[in-house]
Amino acid sequence: MTTAPRPAAELSADEARRIALRAQGFLGAPDRRAGVRGVLRSLGQVQLDTISVLARSHELIPYARLGAVGRTTVEDAYWTGTHAFEYWSHAACVLPVEEWPHFAFRRRAYRDRPHWGHELSAGAYGKVIDQLRAEGPQTATELGGAKNKGEWWDWSDAKIAVERALMYGEVVVVERRGWKRVYDLAERAVPQALLHDDLADAECVRRLVRQAGEALGVGTRADIADYHRIKGEQFDAVVEASGLVPVTVAGWGKPAWADPAALATEPRGRHRTTLLSPFDSLIWERARTERIFNFTHRLEAYVPKQKRVHGYFAMPVLAGGRLVGRVDPAREGGTLVARQVTLDGPKAVSAVARALREAAAWVGCDAVAVERVDAPELAKDLVAALG
Repeated sequence: MTTAPRPAAELSADEARRIALRAQGFLGAPDRRAGVRGVLRSLGQVQLDTISVLARSHELIPYARLGAVGRTTVEDAYWTGTHAFEYWSHAACVLPVEEWPHFAFRRRAYRDRPHWGHELSAGAYGKVIDQLRAEGPQTATELGGAKNKGEWWDWSDAKIAVERALMYGEVVVVERRGWKRVYDLAERAVPQALLHDDLADAECVRRLVRQAGEALGVGTRADIADYHRIKGEQFDAVVEASGLVPVTVAGWGKPAWADPAALATEPRGRHRTTLLSPFDSLIWERARTERIFNFTHRLEAYVPKQKRVHGYFAMPVLAGGRLVGRVDPAREGGTLVARQVTLDGPKAVSAVARALREAAAWVGCDAVAVERVDAPELAKDLVAALG
């Protein structure tokens, strides 16, 4: 592990929290002219996930920062024109197309190792590439079928081939159609000026470490490395040249680095009040969320129902720069249903009500119903605040 040089600044825990909020787009007026694409460029990535309750996570992330931006507007911002591409970063993510050259190190790594153990029939890879070249963008089904007749992981040759081509960088996902990936050749989908693997691994990683530090504002080695799933030793090799500056944060107990621009001005402005996707980069890393917000959160979608504490897709509520509760939402017709609500005391009632009303309007619901509140004595106040 790297030994951090002498810190350039000493931050209080509150200062670090506010720096993180501003860097992530939750403190200060949002840049509405830049819109969803501006959010994507600022964050450096937006995580994708199959779960859809209120909306899918890649829709919830710009909504949380910009407010009730149209859902079609969100999709168009990602998939119209050559503005973004989908690739493996923190997980499967939408990334600004400008970052294509900086993932050359990952594409090379995928080419140099076996592909998940999937066997591929001779000629299948070339056949998929030829079909895309001749017929244009297609789903795996259109390329020859996504699966064989076995279990869900029993991919067809066409699916194995096109996913391998995606990892290698020969193919790009150009949109999601009914949540199915639509593939096209990178030579058509990525601007020619960016379509190269010229950068050395160290240069790629240096850029991604810098970008992660800017997006987080301030973070530990683990925080920053995890943002794009960079290995710790890769971080160590480039952090000194990344432009990030070492800092100490009261109570963190670990070396940290910050974006120098984030240290230059005091973070201030209006706080967003909103529901957060569990896959939002503000809170996706559990240890960081606990350290910054003193708030423990776990996605329980994959926890057996009888063992869930807060609900299937419990969404933390951000208000005043703090996490003040959780809502496990559902939709029933034109009603947004809060199946379970957790409140951090009476002061959280108005904020949670506001977040629920705004989310309901955004997804086209004209009513909000509350099924259960962890503090029953606050249930009546929450229902009244929603009214």
